[in-house]
Amino acid sequence: MPERVIRSPATDFSFSLLNEFIRRGVRDLVLCPGARSQALALAAAELEQAGSIRLHVRTDERSAGFLGLGLALETGLPALVVVTSGTAVANLHPAVLEAHHAGVPMILLTADRPAELRGIRSNQTTVQSGLFGVATRLCLDVPAPVGESDEEGIAALLARQAMDAATGVFTAAPGPAQLNLAFREPLSAARTPRPSVATRSRRFAPSMSSDGPAMLLAAGPRTVVVAGDGAGPEAEELAHASGWPLLAEVSSGARFGPNLIVHYRELLADVDLGGQVERVVVFGHPTLSREIPALIARGDVETIIVATTGLEWYNPAHAARAFTRSIGADAECLLAARTPTAREWLGRWVMTSRALAEATADEGRAPIDKRGITRAELAVLRAPLTRTLLVDAVWRASWPHDRLVLGASRLIREADKRVPGKKITVLSNRGLAGIDGTISTALGVALASQAEPEPRSVGVTRVLMGDLTFLHDVGSLLLTPGEPEPRLQVIVGVDGGGSIFDGLEVAATAPVDAMERVLYTPRRVDLEALAAAYGWNYAIAATRSDLERALTGAPTRPTILEVPLVR
Repeated sequence: MPERVIRSPATDFSFSLLNEFIRRGVRDLVLCPGARSQALALAAAELEQAGSIRLHVRTDERSAGFLGLGLALETGLPALVVVTSGTAVANLHPAVLEAHHAGVPMILLTADRPAELRGIRSNQTTVQSGLFGVATRLCLDVPAPVGESDEEGIAALLARQAMDAATGVFTAAPGPAQLNLAFREPLSAARTPRPSVATRSRRFAPSMSSDGPAMLLAAGPRTVVVAGDGAGPEAEELAHASGWPLLAEVSSGARFGPNLIVHYRELLADVDLGGQVERVVVFGHPTLSREIPALIARGDVETIIVATTGLEWYNPAHAARAFTRSIGADAECLLAARTPTAREWLGRWVMTSRALAEATADEGRAPIDKRGITRAELAVLRAPLTRTLLVDAVWRASWPHDRLVLGASRLIREADKRVPGKKITVLSNRGLAGIDGTISTALGVALASQAEPEPRSVGVTRVLMGDLTFLHDVGSLLLTPGEPEPRLQVIVGVDGGGSIFDGLEVAATAPVDAMERVLYTPRRVDLEALAAAYGWNYAIAATRSDLERALTGAPTRPTILEVPLVR
């Protein structure tokens, strides 16, 4: 009796869909296991064997979402994130919101029950289509395939629509796209895949001139250029060409060059400098100071917002007067940059900032002469570590071939206040500035930057965060056996948790016991035991000499570096 061949429309459709995504340049697929999504999972496994895609398996959907985010931050291409039905989909929401507000492409393939199983309290079934609301650029509820001949073409159309939406082809607003895919039983069957040949990949940021000619700035007003998160080098280029001070946040991608003003907070509060600003040009998304929004809110300051992509415009106090996708300086403005008046304006900012840097330099920051260490120098090496020493050391240890990821902890603000200009890649989840998924985001950045056969980076990825940010994403430490282990160093500043509240007004008014209980929320966790449980390397740096030693050289595998800090 001939063997009965089981065919699964779910399997055929999944291969067609994933092959089309690969043809359109997708390189990475993040997968969480589940029964309803099994056809996509098995197809992805076979395509990985064929060398068509890089597969990353995670057990926690929240970690998976942020892993996809990190992969896209590094590669500029959306990763596919595959999950099963029910609460698995809801767990993607934090990463979806971050991708939406940060303008990072992401494609969600969420498996679902077919129409006949919805609305009858079927197990693991809820309303998944539209679950993410305005956070998705596209949301399509796709009926279950039935094996008809035109379904391969439908899969290709869906992949094209999802890619266009996620990469902002028509809207100049990259972000998440969701294909909610219903599947009927049999949920999978054997099939021989046809590996796809990828087309040339395209990064998600469209060119600055995509929305028409650039706005040209005229000479005249005393101007500063602000570079918030994700601003990119265009902010530095405009400031340098026009002779204006550059106020660049640490994750802006523009914190370098001769016009950089490190101590911009203090100078904005100075009536002779900040008080004289007449025009501000803002790139990216500033999030790390109160002084920048206060400057923009002033009635005597003209504000121009530059955003190459995005659905929303940065606009504190609704005070901005002009918005543009592209900007430059006119010929007269460029010539004016060479005049004594322009040089005097820039020079006052630069020299005052340098003087502040020298006045606030930590005595332990200078290099130690190994040939003859004095008692004072030895005391510095053995002294307890502070946030200042930690961020300085990590900044000095990072080079252009490395990646530095900063968590939403007090440490990113400490870095923004003091680290000098340096042309390195600094990334941070500042779309919503939440503490979610920091470890997983850094894992995505590391895996993508160090991927063979053409690694974008031969260096190390370091991620710097506080202890609460670390513990919030501790599940992301669970790696999948057999997958590549990135050169990743997770640096955890341990100060008892919640110290960011020390600098807020609440610290002066709230009862001490209440502050400790509901805001600081301290946790006692043995990080060394935690590292051992998850199979990570572990080290502790209690002094400056320990820290310098730990930051020397690249780790060969994922490592947790615990740094106890003075509260």
